[in-house]
Amino acid sequence: MPATEVTPDDPNFCYDEFAYFDENCHEYGISRPGDLAVARVAHTLDDGRTISGLRWGSGRPTAVFLHGGAQNAHTWDTVLLALNIDALALDLPGHGHSSPRDDGWYDPANNAAAVIATIEAFELSDVLLVGMSLGGLTATAIAARRPDLVRSLVVVDVTPGVNADKAEAVHAFIAGPQYFETFDEIFGRTVHFNPTRTHESLRRGILHNAHRVTEGEHAGRWRWNYDRRKLSTEDMPPMVDLWSDVAAVKAPYLLVRGGASPVVDDDDVAELMRHQPTAEVIVVDGAGHSVQGDDPLRLTEILRNRL
Repeated sequence: MPATEVTPDDPNFCYDEFAYFDENCHEYGISRPGDLAVARVAHTLDDGRTISGLRWGSGRPTAVFLHGGAQNAHTWDTVLLALNIDALALDLPGHGHSSPRDDGWYDPANNAAAVIATIEAFELSDVLLVGMSLGGLTATAIAARRPDLVRSLVVVDVTPGVNADKAEAVHAFIAGPQYFETFDEIFGRTVHFNPTRTHESLRRGILHNAHRVTEGEHAGRWRWNYDRRKLSTEDMPPMVDLWSDVAAVKAPYLLVRGGASPVVDDDDVAELMRHQPTAEVIVVDGAGHSVQGDDPLRLTEILRNRL
């Protein structure tokens, strides 16, 4: 916990998104880089929406990270602290600091268009592209459509074979209450649905992904930051088209599978290999769907070999 006596429910509590890196490092035994530089950046799309993200390092980013549904760019903090590379971690549309879509559709194709425009705006190409869950499907769509932008693709615990049954626990969490009376209430629900995560990491995650409402009828309550409209697999277009995207990827393809996650099964892996015969699959034992949260240091090792 950052050095403060003020609790999140205290009106004097002030959230600083850059104040938790020391806590990340301490929890996982990471030496904080002496020249650590992280900045909030943004790109305005042609339709006026903003895509926001975190720029890690002072050099040209060589990797781009895309989070899962109902998450945000801070989900990669521990991994990026450990990697200590120049990278760009983006908030997908309707998540974090990025603008929502008017229609509420956050399918991989729509997300890919916004991310491609952002990558181009930062004049990046030939990057290591890492995506988890919805971000992984988005990353696959990007790699299929714009092979010039992607040197290597890493997809974390998702394939187009995902469905409502496999992602039942994820959807149950997202479909829960939007507002909570206290921080303890939102924290308790989050702990219940994430039994493999440390309480410290979940607390940080909530502070990065929710806020205390200050005005209106819900003033004083906690609210999730992401747009909850049409975030479930049931609301997505047919996944069969995404298998075509998998087949179209030219970059080296790595699937990182959570060993304790039901989201990817053996049939999905077989279908992946049918579309991408040279793909590599690595299983992180004991990790659930959010591998970067459950075992960030193992994921760091895997990614370091792709740099």
